[in-house]
Amino acid sequence: MQQELTLNDPHDGHGRFVSHLTRSTFAMVLAGGRGSRLMQLTDWRSKPAVPFGGKFRIIDFTLSNCVNSGIRRIGVATQYKAQSLIMHLQRGWSFLDGRFDEFIDLLPAQQQITENWYQGTADAVFQNLDLIRRRGPKYVLILSGDHIYKMDYGRLLAEHVQTEADMSVGCMDVPLDEASAFGVMAVDAQKRVTSFLEKPKDPPPMPGRPDRALASMGIYVFNADFLYEQLVRDADDPKSSHDFGKDIIPKCVSRYRCCAHNFADSCVGVTASGTPYWRDVGTIDAYWEANIELTKVTPELNMYDREWPIWTYQEQLPPAKFVFDDPDRRGMAVDSLVSGGNVISGALVRRSLLFSNVHVHSKAVVEDSVILPGTDVGEGAELNRVVADKHCRIPAGMKIGFDPHEDAKRFHVSAKGITLITPEMLGQRIHQIR
Repeated sequence: MQQELTLNDPHDGHGRFVSHLTRSTFAMVLAGGRGSRLMQLTDWRSKPAVPFGGKFRIIDFTLSNCVNSGIRRIGVATQYKAQSLIMHLQRGWSFLDGRFDEFIDLLPAQQQITENWYQGTADAVFQNLDLIRRRGPKYVLILSGDHIYKMDYGRLLAEHVQTEADMSVGCMDVPLDEASAFGVMAVDAQKRVTSFLEKPKDPPPMPGRPDRALASMGIYVFNADFLYEQLVRDADDPKSSHDFGKDIIPKCVSRYRCCAHNFADSCVGVTASGTPYWRDVGTIDAYWEANIELTKVTPELNMYDREWPIWTYQEQLPPAKFVFDDPDRRGMAVDSLVSGGNVISGALVRRSLLFSNVHVHSKAVVEDSVILPGTDVGEGAELNRVVADKHCRIPAGMKIGFDPHEDAKRFHVSAKGITLITPEMLGQRIHQIR
């Protein structure tokens, strides 16, 4: 049995924090958002349920961070088109054992307190306050379910306790020209947050670094009793939008002890450039780039790390199959990721990521593309810089991704020229609503 570790000896042999802190923590994952910047990719699913990396969903990264950190009491608040997400969690995350007080509670908006659905991130937690209280945690960890990163939350909790904070905020430095998409903080020499601006139009730079800003990751640790007080106060404020970044955090910063935790101190693995890996895949361009980056020889995100695995639901499928070896019809994939159930039948796949059950027919060419599960690429079709949603049927001979003006008449073409294809755009009625 692994020895209990203290704050003075905080890590196990793998650099992972193991202590009573993680076992005394309840994690609340906010997973109700649509992610509208992903366009039609979230027409029928929430952003956390969007597939990523060949076999995962976006939310799997946050949940895996919890489990790997030793936090195994988790609530997932859902709202927008949650069925896909709920089915994934039921199938892939039921291994937590309630007999040992380990669980993932699904928390859809239920109008438990008022006749409103979740009105904001803080309201989503407030409406589940009774459930959290009954679990009796000492700390509550608030997380977003729609980012790609690896983080040991135990290190965040340890620093939270060491600094005697009422609340701690996970943060990282970002380019100044990107900072307006985040909450931007200023801190003193003791890591205490002195100011917090939510998505400012003119973000202030870090001292001595005029091209960088200190940004909130939307990761918060609260002492449980302190959180309850703040949520009740906020719920009683008719002027509040009931959002952590806009309402809760600014008021806490001005009145209480709020500290910043640098993501670099708790990230698991770093990129080749020595920087922590964190991606917001909230646009079609960012989503495509993060997936395609995984096809490189040495990608920034290490998905082969056995010490910090990414857990998910895996359908039982046969191995990927490559058939035909004729000069004009050879089944092959180069610099690509392929998944179970794939059939590359006399076709060429290059620098692409294929999810499960994708069939690429003879003489088709797929390059620099992300192909979601169940897609069928017809004979002689050519795809270039494409994101194809689940269950697309690409007609034989169709060429997509070569003429953005022509593509834009039928599909969505992003600012950087990535073409998003959905079954509906192809005239294929996957979702029957009438």
